[in-house]
Amino acid sequence: MAGRRLADSGIDFDLALCSSAARTRETWKLAVHEFSQRPRTVYEERLYEASLGELIALFNETSDEVRNLLVIGHNPGMHGAADALSGSAEGDTLARMTRDGFPTAAYAVVEFPGSWKSVEHGAGRLTEYWTPND
Repeated sequence: MAGRRLADSGIDFDLALCSSAARTRETWKLAVHEFSQRPRTVYEERLYEASLGELIALFNETSDEVRNLLVIGHNPGMHGAADALSGSAEGDTLARMTRDGFPTAAYAVVEFPGSWKSVEHGAGRLTEYWTPND
């Protein structure tokens, strides 16, 4: 369901960083089949139990050739990152994410101006938040 929703979002992902954990790999294998163009996938051990600082470091390492990055990771890190990196939000997306949490298969779209090297706390804008209950 999340894979179909992401595929229909209109975002062309250039790169998918996926945790190397079995559960995230299985989730990604199911979701990626929904995409008309499969993004390059890198299985990244550092996503497992990553802190906010470690996640930001991963984002900062991303090549500027990558316009849209998809990250398949774990909570509480993914929810914490979406919350901490979103300095602003479209509509009520931030309030909904705070209220509803980040259940399995939820996703957030956070846009950043400039280079991946400029990703830092509060630098992004939360433009979409979705859960399987939506």
